[in-house]
Amino acid sequence: MEITEKAKDCEIYSELTVPVVALRGMVMFPSMLLHFDIGRKQSILALEEAMKNGQNVFVTAQKDVKLDEPNSDGIYSIGVSAKVRQIIHQPGGMARALVEGCHRAKIEEIVTVKPFIRAKIKPIQEISSKKTVPCKALSRKTKDMFVEYLNLSPRMPPDLVIGVHAIKDSGQLADFIVSNIPLDFEEKQKILEDFNEDSRLEKTIVYLAKEFDILKIENDLANQLKDSIDRRQKEYFLREQMKVISEELGEEDDPRLDAEKYKKKIKMLKLGKASTEKLYEEVERFSHMPVASSESGTIKNYLDFCISLPWNKRSKENCDIKKAESILAEDHYGLEDVKERIIEFLAARKLSKVSSSQILCLVGPPGVGKTSVSESLARAIGKKYARISLGGLRDEAEIRGHRKTYVGAMPGRIISTIKKVGVKNPLILLDEIDKLSKDYHGDPGSALLETLDPEQNKAFCDHFVDLDFDLSEVFFVATANDRTKIPEPLADRLEIINLYSYTHEEKFNIAIKHLVPKQLKKSGLTSRNFVIQKPALHTLIDGYTHEAGIRELERKITSLMRKTAKLLVTEKEKKIKVDEKTLEKMLGPKKFKKENKNKNKSEVGVVRGLAWTAVGGETMPIEVSLMKGKGKVHVTGSLGEVMKESAKLAVSYIRSNSEKLGIKSDFYITTDIHIHAPEGAVPKDGPSAGVTMTTALVSALSSIPARQDVAMTGEITLKGHVLPIGGLKEKTMAAYRAGVKTVIIPSGNESDLLKVDSSVKKAINFVMADNLDKVFKTALVTSK
Repeated sequence: MEITEKAKDCEIYSELTVPVVALRGMVMFPSMLLHFDIGRKQSILALEEAMKNGQNVFVTAQKDVKLDEPNSDGIYSIGVSAKVRQIIHQPGGMARALVEGCHRAKIEEIVTVKPFIRAKIKPIQEISSKKTVPCKALSRKTKDMFVEYLNLSPRMPPDLVIGVHAIKDSGQLADFIVSNIPLDFEEKQKILEDFNEDSRLEKTIVYLAKEFDILKIENDLANQLKDSIDRRQKEYFLREQMKVISEELGEEDDPRLDAEKYKKKIKMLKLGKASTEKLYEEVERFSHMPVASSESGTIKNYLDFCISLPWNKRSKENCDIKKAESILAEDHYGLEDVKERIIEFLAARKLSKVSSSQILCLVGPPGVGKTSVSESLARAIGKKYARISLGGLRDEAEIRGHRKTYVGAMPGRIISTIKKVGVKNPLILLDEIDKLSKDYHGDPGSALLETLDPEQNKAFCDHFVDLDFDLSEVFFVATANDRTKIPEPLADRLEIINLYSYTHEEKFNIAIKHLVPKQLKKSGLTSRNFVIQKPALHTLIDGYTHEAGIRELERKITSLMRKTAKLLVTEKEKKIKVDEKTLEKMLGPKKFKKENKNKNKSEVGVVRGLAWTAVGGETMPIEVSLMKGKGKVHVTGSLGEVMKESAKLAVSYIRSNSEKLGIKSDFYITTDIHIHAPEGAVPKDGPSAGVTMTTALVSALSSIPARQDVAMTGEITLKGHVLPIGGLKEKTMAAYRAGVKTVIIPSGNESDLLKVDSSVKKAINFVMADNLDKVFKTALVTSK
């Protein structure tokens, strides 16, 4: 754009009808010579019409640059009356025009809109400058600022300096400067619409000051970038010099030499094409990295980890089933069902001749030998053993690793354990899989789905390694205390094997054959200076421990041996025999006593129930007290919603059968009932206490004593039917430990008695009940 002397042929007129040309994103000023391309047919027709009729045209800006064919409302009414000097037609329907501005003008009336806009325009009389001293000072300041702006801007032509000094008129100076600085067309339009020359110059100096500040910031940024580039080039030059010096000194810190070593190692791994290419790419990046850079260290650690993985290393698997049976029998007493299941599993694995198979999950109370069974299993089949504790794990990255782009990124536990054992077919124990948790970091249980799925883990991808690793040959074994706490999609991938509580006889034999010899060795004692008599061991099991497993028993045996060691050292004793009296001196009085006196006594409103917990079975007495009142039912003992519903069921059943049971029919109006389950701090829930609550209520309301040597379990219905329950083996074990003689169970659980230990069956009389009548007949003391 350039400002010219006012054209000689720009005649003065009062009104004139001319074609209108709308500019997109541009504003034309008077005395401006403007070159622009035209693509719209409407504009080309308007210019051609102007060339035919005196070259007069009205040039204005369109309001919305997105419109292809603006109408009369889409253009500004203030524009410039101009002369069309030249039109050059170009291929593709385009044209290039040269237009010279004459003076400001305004649209008075739109004459036509098709095929182009034709309007009646009127020249605008501008208010001339006052030519005062302040106005001259403003004009001079504006010129100086524009010259300074031109010096900072590399894109401006130098002849603009001459042009700006040649302009004397304030209004023309403002038009010239605004047309040559990068303002939005809306701001330029405001200058065009200002008819006061002094006012126009004041606005121009404000715009010029803003653009001057922007240009200074741009130049500062450009200088900073240049300095940064110069600094990097300098660093590169210095590193190249250091490389030459290192080669002259014979130092071996050349990443190119390390890269060659890595390539040889990768070739020896014999990986798939995709994995090999990925590692080669990392090696290539490493070879071009400066030795001292942090990224070089990150890539080096990554390559070292990937190369050290056992991609094709395996340990030889032992398929001798008899040897496996022998090792399991040697390491564990009892657990016959578990051993049989494991041997069946191994036999099927041997016949299938494929390494991938269902994943085992050992479920049982604490201390029953889940972890030790896994260790024995690894020894039996000749696999390397590794354990991963999942208790409290809440971050998905612990399983799948962090992406190596993060600072301090690490591989996940699965792939780290594989690297640690050094073979791709170990036995990995996933301990406490039921104690996984989840939060905003992710769900590790979901991350394990791929790991434990034989159909997917052939291409397990750890985020850190970012390469497919075959986990199908890994023998995964999981352990859990509570099957219900394992996420269902995860449990669906597991072969569940239940381990139950130990009987007294099993604990006794385990202590004699395993625990005592093991602790003798650890404490430095021998069978010559320490002996625990069998009656004392029986007392230790019943009087000092109350558990499903044997951990507390092992701790008590360890405590006895520590005290024995102290006596041998301080009092010079030669041999310590632990009998029942010595046991009480060493460990104090018994913590758990059998209630022999109360076993044969009957009591009104008290019935012994059976409960299942994650740490084994427990006996759970239910107590009922009656008070005069208005029929309110109070339930205490930290009972859950299901147990509270069982209490309501029991009351409703008794109300509907009060006449048959010999109970006053208005008891629910005149009597308040309080149902309590002792050990109130322990939460309790489940439907299996239904028969116990009902029996205790019937005993209390009818004043008929309930036998205390009878325990029971079962869910009830409103019609008095007894429904099957779960956890029968653990519950019967609790009854056995408590010395109960008779246990009432639902008829639907009769098949589950096959799983009950033979010693428990011998000690307990099992009564099958399909309705409450049989329960009452067995549990309540009826007069003869």
